[in-house]
Amino acid sequence: MDIRRTILLMIFSFSLLLLWNNWQVHQGNAPLFGAPTAVKPSTPISDPATAAGGVPVAPVAITPTATASTVPGLAAQVTAPLQSVTFKTDVLSLTFDLQGAQLIRTDLLAFPSVEDPSKPFTLLERVAGRTYIVQSGLTGAPAGTLFPTHLAPFTLETEARELTGESLVIKFSSTSGEVKLTKTFTLKRSNYVVEVDHRIENLSTQPVAPSVYLQITRDGADPAGESSAPSFLSGPANFFGAAIYSEQEKFQKVTFDEIEKRKATHIKQADNGWFALIQHYFVTAWVPPQGKTRSYEMLALEKNLYALRSVEPVGAIAPNNSVSVVARLWVGPQDQVALEALAPGLELVVDYGLLTIIAKPVFALMTWLFSLLGNWGWTIVALTVLIKAAFYPLSAASYRSMAKMKMVAPRLQALKEKFGDDRQKLNTAMMEMYRTEKINPLGGCLPIVIQIPVFISLYYVLGSSVELRGAPWILWVHDLAVRDPYFILPAIMMVTMFLQMRLNPTPPDPVQAKVMMFMPLIFGGMMFFFPAGLVLYWCVNNILSIAQQWYITKKMADLAVVANR
Repeated sequence: MDIRRTILLMIFSFSLLLLWNNWQVHQGNAPLFGAPTAVKPSTPISDPATAAGGVPVAPVAITPTATASTVPGLAAQVTAPLQSVTFKTDVLSLTFDLQGAQLIRTDLLAFPSVEDPSKPFTLLERVAGRTYIVQSGLTGAPAGTLFPTHLAPFTLETEARELTGESLVIKFSSTSGEVKLTKTFTLKRSNYVVEVDHRIENLSTQPVAPSVYLQITRDGADPAGESSAPSFLSGPANFFGAAIYSEQEKFQKVTFDEIEKRKATHIKQADNGWFALIQHYFVTAWVPPQGKTRSYEMLALEKNLYALRSVEPVGAIAPNNSVSVVARLWVGPQDQVALEALAPGLELVVDYGLLTIIAKPVFALMTWLFSLLGNWGWTIVALTVLIKAAFYPLSAASYRSMAKMKMVAPRLQALKEKFGDDRQKLNTAMMEMYRTEKINPLGGCLPIVIQIPVFISLYYVLGSSVELRGAPWILWVHDLAVRDPYFILPAIMMVTMFLQMRLNPTPPDPVQAKVMMFMPLIFGGMMFFFPAGLVLYWCVNNILSIAQQWYITKKMADLAVVANR
């Protein structure tokens, strides 16, 4: 391959990237590099009351600055001031707002914050400039009345605030429109699954037919500090947005931009599956009751504020009778094993794209190695060694080809000097020499091309595995998911790349040779922004490649000496 074309292609691609970044900033979107642009104040873009008589089919979100007047028809359910209560398990700290029994804050106690490692990572939160909350309630009340929604005042019926046994049960209740809704949240030890029971009691003398809605509401601002590498370099598993899964349409991803422009494509009705909001390493997902038909909606409530919801009719409830609708809520890390056990397809929130068929076995191998080694850093080392060993025959073929090319480099240079600018005669002489020496000019490329999908899959796995977040390796590497604090691994990366290039045939063109000398600096510089776990993988891969290439090159040279005696 002409190295000059490769370099020009890289320069052209980088220029397009910079132009796209500037266009994104000009449009008011978050830049690809650095901190996201400031979020503009929210302004309503649509009337939330969509049903006849102004009664909302599924009530919209309320922000800390919302008032009764901003939500038509719900004035009787808005209370002030807002009150909250916090509960703790061994892995979760959950804060509920008594207005609607909304889940307005979740701290993941086993995961440190990127900004302040002494504090836990906050996934859900409702503060000035940030909204990411979970809600549920009832809709479908007759005209002129309201059922308990996520804007209704709820009463806490639980005294315990902290998990002491194997489970913690939290109850909230509210009565409106002669219907009582009791929300029961059941939390279990060492578990990120919250079972949510919606018990609906008809206190009237007439049948009622409410619907239960489950909702996730959040703004579109990029999560801060979740990856030390630019997001466009982190692969499909770093997707930030909405997702929905059904047996009919399988896994569907939707960006906030598509929701904003009303171009979101997803299944609208199903009796199975789940819906979720995804960000790097973490996910919030509702799993409604399976086998019950419900509708799905993704909509923009305000500028930069979005909602995902399911609405499930529960049928007619006779007077003095009750019905329970039990859903499950996951709010936590992208633990693929636990997510797969919770619901079919939920592990797909860790999306490897077209390389899933390769990446999933790689991840399974990595978790098995960790069970043996107990350290994710050494797991990366062992995983890289095993993969290099598996591809040794292909690598050996590539290195043998490069070794032959290096051995005939002086003869090739002599041919260029002999034929000068006569390209036709030069090519004919080169082909004849390759035929005589049994050299395939593409022999060094094809084995590498075959290995590329596996190494890209490994890169995706390492870049998306929440298990590496906060995981130490040795000495100065205390977190494999953030960049090396002293840039030691990127420096090793540059040195190993330089040594590896020295083992390759020197390009005959002096300009190409000089450009190639700068490649370790360019790629090594990029590694300054990558998580330490990924750089560790590249360092180990380079060291093993150097060892393999040196061994094969030396072996080929020894055979040539013996043959010439």
